Amino acid sequence: MTKYRFEDIAYNSTEKKKPVEEDKYTYIGLEHLDPQCLEVTRYGSEVAPIGEKLVMKKGDVLFGKRRAYQKKVAIAPFDGIFSAHGMVLRPKEKVIDPKFFPMFIASDYFLDAAIKISVGSLSPTINWSALKELEFELPDLNKQRELAELLWAAENTKQAYKCLIDNSNKLIQAEFIDIFKCIPTCKLCELTSIKMGQSPDSNTYNKEEKGLPFYQGKTEFGNKYIQAPVLWCSAPTRIAENGDVLLSVRAPVGDVNISTEQCCIGRGLAAIHPIENISDTLFLFYALSAMKSEIENSGVGSTFKAITKEQVHSILIPKANINLQHKFVEFATMQEKTLEVLNKTKSNIEITTKFLINQNLTKEVSHV
Repeated sequence: MTKYRFEDIAYNSTEKKKPVEEDKYTYIGLEHLDPQCLEVTRYGSEVAPIGEKLVMKKGDVLFGKRRAYQKKVAIAPFDGIFSAHGMVLRPKEKVIDPKFFPMFIASDYFLDAAIKISVGSLSPTINWSALKELEFELPDLNKQRELAELLWAAENTKQAYKCLIDNSNKLIQAEFIDIFKCIPTCKLCELTSIKMGQSPDSNTYNKEEKGLPFYQGKTEFGNKYIQAPVLWCSAPTRIAENGDVLLSVRAPVGDVNISTEQCCIGRGLAAIHPIENISDTLFLFYALSAMKSEIENSGVGSTFKAITKEQVHSILIPKANINLQHKFVEFATMQEKTLEVLNKTKSNIEITTKFLINQNLTKEVSHV
């Protein structure tokens, strides 16, 4: 193992351009990146983004330096432009293998160290001047190539399971459409009570578990249920209840999850609360999941799409009686037994990947 300063491991490409109209098709913003996912599946903007953006080349590693705790790292799928709230990183091949490089940047070893040097309270950001000084230990190039081969094999297998999971979810959505296609619709607010999120004072944010778990947007969304929080709020302004359906209303629009406890929600979320004997939590979850594309397309905004309170209230869903809702939920629950197996296998692959990286990289990072 040899210790290197980060500036000896990676180039930080700072080339920028002011976007023109055609750049809207190849723009990638932080909102397009999914936490802990190297693949970019969403991109583009309705109009040319405003302000200078970073120039990226296919294969570059895109790193979200703003709110780095979200752990957004991805590989550029094409030449284009990237958010100025990120970094465009390239490997110095005398020190690090190009195939190993993305895995290193996406590792907890690198990200945890980078997060520690973030500055700012509301939107903590990593500065290159501090990042370049961090020192990391790397195995030799031959070992890196061996690791890269194993890690990419695991990544490809994980993506294959992701496709199976997506197909299983589509089957649930198709059944939803078939069962409720002849049922009249009504506004979402007729079957539920809805609460729009509101960002509390940033001074009340903390990591010491004071107050309620705080979710600003969909970052901690799981497959169905919200995952463990990274922030808490000691003076929450808008509170979601256990069992509420959380709808992402800002960049990206349309994703849903279910809360597992009382929590504070920021302006990126809306909490949809079922009404007893009128609506069912799981029915609402599947209904909104099935309509994700429609909800997403209703979003407005040039760079960051969002939907308003009125739009959320006016979402049309089947006005099904509670018995029919339960019938569909029973089908979906059976299908999810298959999903549970697939997700568990995918999770095991992720655990194995992290073990391989952690086993071959030291946990200690030096600050020069």
